[in-house]
Amino acid sequence: MKVGLYFGSFNPIHIGHLAIANYMVEFSDIDELWFVISPQNPEKSKATLLYDYDRYEMVERAIKGFDTMKASTVEFALPKPSYTIVTLTHLSTIYKQYEFCLIMGGDNLCTFKKWRNYQYILDNFKLYVYSRPNYDIPSEFKNHPSVRYFNAPLMEISSSFIRQSIKKNKNIKAFMPQDAWEYLEKMNFYKT
Repeated sequence: MKVGLYFGSFNPIHIGHLAIANYMVEFSDIDELWFVISPQNPEKSKATLLYDYDRYEMVERAIKGFDTMKASTVEFALPKPSYTIVTLTHLSTIYKQYEFCLIMGGDNLCTFKKWRNYQYILDNFKLYVYSRPNYDIPSEFKNHPSVRYFNAPLMEISSSFIRQSIKKNKNIKAFMPQDAWEYLEKMNFYKT
């Protein structure tokens, strides 16, 4: 079985994340997509990051009804900060019967050479890259045999926009899956 790993803080998950995930499941050769919730991205500030299991709960609620999507807490038990290579190696050891590929936006591909052990990832895993506005594919990856490109529909929505809007007391529930939004509201996240 081929599993696409979609890494992120999902702080919070929004309809843009779901649209990309749904597109990748339906229009690529992956059988399942796992949302890998990152407890601490080494490239991002931790100041506004919700507790790991609250973000997991929102992802679980967001993907309810999508049989080909799962939420993964695998990084919660791994050393911090979270590095993709550590997670990929860990998952490949546990799930030897699965073929894993990494789902990422073109913006991440632009900085991919800065990732820890990026060459090992490139040599051992496929990268499924969806386009992002204002990012050109680096020339060394344009025809690389481990990199596949997808024109997934994009929405100009970000988790930081959602957090900032909530802090300003804006009703933006249309930007999130309903069950995830209801949990966020119930818990009063991002309001202070």
